[in-house]
Amino acid sequence: MAKKGAADAAETNEDVTETTVGKGRPTPSRKAAQAANARPIVGSKDKTIAKEQRLQQASERERARIGMMNGEERFLTVRDRGPQRRFVRDYVDARWNIGEMLIPMMLVVLVMTFIPGIIQIVSLVVIWIFVGLAVLDAVFLGFRLKRILAKKFGEDKVQPGFRWYAAMRAFQFRMLRAPKPQVKRGKFPN
Repeated sequence: MAKKGAADAAETNEDVTETTVGKGRPTPSRKAAQAANARPIVGSKDKTIAKEQRLQQASERERARIGMMNGEERFLTVRDRGPQRRFVRDYVDARWNIGEMLIPMMLVVLVMTFIPGIIQIVSLVVIWIFVGLAVLDAVFLGFRLKRILAKKFGEDKVQPGFRWYAAMRAFQFRMLRAPKPQVKRGKFPN
């Protein structure tokens, strides 16, 4: 019996070797293989085409920047998209925020620290009080926005992170915010 099994195994090995002989084509030379893989690294070497592409890309970037600054939804970053984020932006832009005045106040305090005496100590106390008031204003803004967003969009549909988004926008100068404010002060969204 052992001889019969060995004969069957030999037949199957012969069948395998017959089907896997060669790859059916000659091996290409190194020069031919490298020529087949050769392609330009950067693109076209034509300077006019490259200049046109750069100008087109620059105009597309400028259009996207203008669209983002104007609040067009398709140009906004993922962080700024959606009706809730637009509502938060409009609400923050419509109110007076203490945090907006933080940087100018710090500059005043910086100048006051060069004056020797009690003025240095008073200026440092004033800036810490001002920072505390700005943080409290941002916290109250977050609580108020949570209540308004829950009422407007539904308690379970409020996007996470809106408090931080509102606070960071409230601490920026109004003229430097991106996207630019779309509402005037006092014109709160409905």
